[in-house]
Amino acid sequence: MSQLKVVKVKTGSPFETKAGYSRVVAVGDLIFVSNTAGINYATRVMPPDAAGQARQCVANIAGALAAVDATLADVVATKVFVPNAADWDAVIEVLGETFGGIDPTSTFTATPLAGAYLVEIEVTAYRGAGSAPTELLTVKL
Repeated sequence: MSQLKVVKVKTGSPFETKAGYSRVVAVGDLIFVSNTAGINYATRVMPPDAAGQARQCVANIAGALAAVDATLADVVATKVFVPNAADWDAVIEVLGETFGGIDPTSTFTATPLAGAYLVEIEVTAYRGAGSAPTELLTVKL
């Protein structure tokens, strides 16, 4: 049996050092991406609206996943944090555009966020899930 490999990805953010966390932790093929804001980390520009921030969150997450040879298609779970209920529809539309057909599990909650952040997204992925055979079941609950 091969040795399990753990990869931790840092972006250089001072918050990663201060709070002691990684942007991405991959344990074998299981990948965790930390709560990600809708700011362009290179330019420090943040869209003024929730949909724009959600799109930037997704772009940031895609880049983080690429660092460990995974894609958005490999996402199996999302956690979405939105402080203003008025922004939910705009964020849900972006999530549908991004994850429609991928269909991960999802937690969507209203919670305070720091500063001007209107949405933050955290994902769990499994490397290769996007290309694996998928069975869709429908149940009545």
